Amino acid sequence: MNTIETVLSPTLFPLRITPSGHTTVAVDILRATTSICAAFFAGASEIVPLSALEELPAYQSRGYTLAAERGGRKLAGAECGNSPTEYLTMNLKGRRLAYSTTNGTVAILAAVQAGRTLVGSFSNLTALAEKLVSESDNVVLLCSGWLNSASLEDTIFCGALAARLVESGHFRILDDATTLAVRLWRQAESDPYGFCAAATHVQRLQGMGCERDIRFAFQMDTCPVVPSFDEGRLVLL
Repeated sequence: MNTIETVLSPTLFPLRITPSGHTTVAVDILRATTSICAAFFAGASEIVPLSALEELPAYQSRGYTLAAERGGRKLAGAECGNSPTEYLTMNLKGRRLAYSTTNGTVAILAAVQAGRTLVGSFSNLTALAEKLVSESDNVVLLCSGWLNSASLEDTIFCGALAARLVESGHFRILDDATTLAVRLWRQAESDPYGFCAAATHVQRLQGMGCERDIRFAFQMDTCPVVPSFDEGRLVLL
């Protein structure tokens, strides 16, 4: 039977107990992985995750659309920030994005060092769960958190996904972090947004006027796509 492990911060990822060869799901509910799913749903053809802002100009010269955020705010000179609701209002058909965020792209780039990486959010929960079940591989759920500390919203998403995988009958829980995530999800599932009202990043984004993004991030299956990392960029499976 395949296993599920949850890693609550990118700094803990090198210490995971799952043997190599697993599939990693990178998670940043507020807001990077939610925004990535939204951008693909709006027609983007590829998204290149970058850690260093200094890399962006080279991609811009090659025709990429710049999408960048630090501390929750869109960077000057970027066409897009890190807002899923903004992406869904744009015509991104066929466009390539060079994308850098405070936490989410850090987690994605950490994950790809270990092999196959998919992107997870509430907005693609069902499609992602079905894909993982069909592929029958060990799974590591990697939370981006906030500046390498754990976050409530990422943790409950991991619980929601882990619960779906266990219910399929093809997966078992490997570690206490996953058990913790599932138990938190069982408390949160009737109202994930309300459950996370006290989360620090929820409050941080509310202070920036991002309430619409926050509410969207907790909605299920709004962007049923499965982004996968392949040869330096995210594309749709």
